[in-house]
Amino acid sequence: MSMVQVKQLDIAAIGDEDLVSGLRLAGISRYYMIKNNHNAAEDVRKTLGELIDEPSIGVIVILEDYAQYAEDLLAQIRERRGTTPVIIEVPSKSGPKYKDVVGYYKAFIKQSIGFDVEI
Repeated sequence: MSMVQVKQLDIAAIGDEDLVSGLRLAGISRYYMIKNNHNAAEDVRKTLGELIDEPSIGVIVILEDYAQYAEDLLAQIRERRGTTPVIIEVPSKSGPKYKDVVGYYKAFIKQSIGFDVEI
C-alpha cells in the first residue's frame, strides 16, 4: 500500500484591520492589511497577484469589498483547472454583497468541485 504525499498549504488573508485581526487570532500567519486609501485597489491587485503565483498558498481569504478591485484576476484563478488557491470572499461589516449568501456559496462549491454539497 503506497502512502499519498500530503502537502501542507498556507492560508492567506487580504482585508481590513478587523478581518486581519480576527484571522490572526484564529492562527493565520500570512496576512495583508489593506488601508482604505487612494491606493487600495492597486495594493489589493499587487498582493493578490503575488499570492496566486505562490505554490505554498492553498486558500486566499479576501474581503468582498476588496475583491471588486481584482475581479479579472479572481476570474482567472477560478477558471484554472488546478485546485489551488481557493478564493473565499468574506462579507464586510456592512453586510454581504450577495442577497442569497447560501445560494452563492452552494453555486461556488458546485463550480469548484463539480457537485452539490448539503449541510
